[in-house]
Amino acid sequence: MGIHVLEHPLAHETMARLRDRNTPCDDFRVLAYRISLLLTAEATRDLPAIGGTVETPFEAATVRRLAARGVAIPVLRAGVGMLGAFLDLVPSAQVGYFGLERDEATAVARCYYEKVPPDLSDAFVFLLDPMLATGGSAAMAAEGLTERGARRVRFLAIVAAPEGLARLAEAVPDAEIFTAAIDRGLDERKYILPGLGDFGDRLYCT
Repeated sequence: MGIHVLEHPLAHETMARLRDRNTPCDDFRVLAYRISLLLTAEATRDLPAIGGTVETPFEAATVRRLAARGVAIPVLRAGVGMLGAFLDLVPSAQVGYFGLERDEATAVARCYYEKVPPDLSDAFVFLLDPMLATGGSAAMAAEGLTERGARRVRFLAIVAAPEGLARLAEAVPDAEIFTAAIDRGLDERKYILPGLGDFGDRLYCT
């Protein structure tokens, strides 16, 4: 499993503002979009492309165009906050959804909704889930993806905990993980520390 951590100064600045408890909801949404753009750019940097030509106003130019089938799958509800940025950069991507809910008492995930393309064998699959905490939700989603033939899975998480990374490595050894930060660990309620709070609550002002 490959783990890629954003080291761009703009990512650091954006994360500093996302973590700040005093950042208001409307600003938080803009910042979540920005960090998702940076993660998407990094996670797609090696997608296959094919050569071609286009006519500029002056002459023909050699170009390269994306030649990969991309599928973006946000985990409801928080992952939807990353989808807009992904589609702005990869507008041709298909979109699926996993509805995964964590039991607050046991921290165990359950799937309450899924709508995913049935055959993912030829796709680059991007799972969008901003907080990789225990890794339970990500591992459950990964099982659903492999059942559909997915062989190239990339997880985009804004913040990851070591526990979640270990769980995901066990469930999907070949997966690639892209994150803006790897934090210290989990508290007794399985929230990431220092983290940035409940991402979904801050994103949706709830």
